Amino acid sequence: MPQGDKSSYTDKQKRKAEHIEEGYEDRGVSHDEAERRAWATVNKESGGGNKLGSGRGKPDTHVSSRKGGRKGGAASSRRSAADRSAAAKKGWETRRKRGHG
Repeated sequence: MPQGDKSSYTDKQKRKAEHIEEGYEDRGVSHDEAERRAWATVNKESGGGNKLGSGRGKPDTHVSSRKGGRKGGAASSRRSAADRSAAAKKGWETRRKRGHG
C-alpha cells in the first residue's frame, strides 16, 4: 500500500479527519498543513486504519480532542466577561447577516 493511501481507513475515520481539517482551515492553517494535522490526530486517537485485521474495533481514545477543547476553554476563561460578551455579539451579528442564525 503506497504512502498516503487512505483505503484502510473506515468511513468514520475519514469523516473525522475531514471535520478536523475544516476546523484547522477555519483558524487560518493552510490546506496541506490542516490535512496533515487532521490525519495525525485520527492516527493518534484510533491507531491508524481500522478497516482490516484483528485490531479492528479497538475503542478510540479522545485525548487529542480533549486537549484541543481544554486549550480553547482555557483561552476563553482568561478573557474578561465584557470581552467574551463582545465577541459573542459580533459572532451573532455575522451569523445574522450571512443568514446562519
